[in-house]
Amino acid sequence: MNITRNLIAAVLMTLVTTVILGLVYPLVITGIAQVAFPDQANGQLIERDGKVVGSRIIGQGFSSPGYFHSRPSAAGMGYDAANSAGSNLGPTNKKLVDAVKANVEAARKENPNAPVPVDLVTTSASGFDPHITPAAADFQVPRIARERGVSEADVRSLVAANTEGRQLGFFGESRVNVLELNLALDSQAPMKK
Repeated sequence: MNITRNLIAAVLMTLVTTVILGLVYPLVITGIAQVAFPDQANGQLIERDGKVVGSRIIGQGFSSPGYFHSRPSAAGMGYDAANSAGSNLGPTNKKLVDAVKANVEAARKENPNAPVPVDLVTTSASGFDPHITPAAADFQVPRIARERGVSEADVRSLVAANTEGRQLGFFGESRVNVLELNLALDSQAPMKK
């Protein structure tokens, strides 16, 4: 009799907590988020001409020489949404050292007279970092100006206009959202066909 009563109580408690914590709580929190922070709750999507082109918070790869490039991604084969993770390679791992050396050599071919910013040759922890440093953007300015047929000064002013300061004035570092910068670049200095 006690065993049956305990079993019924355990089953009922499991059902009640499943409904409360598995259904009611997530729905309430989702509703609050949709009302209070709709942009953040929906992934901070960026639309152009009625089409979603990306998200402010999820990086994507750009390989065309006429666009600013993001950080390298260690997610799968690069920017693979099904495999979002860093490489977990330590600083003495030969594979990591070789990858960074190869990235540095490729960057030096692009801009041999400038120091290579670290974020252009190393991956982020998530593999989907949407930002680069202002130094990484500035490093790419000569290539962008050449490919787009505009002055480096014009491209630098576009980078400056798209540079975000520290959060609340003291958290983190200044950064540039690569997707937003490339969209601004397309609207102000379209590629020559």
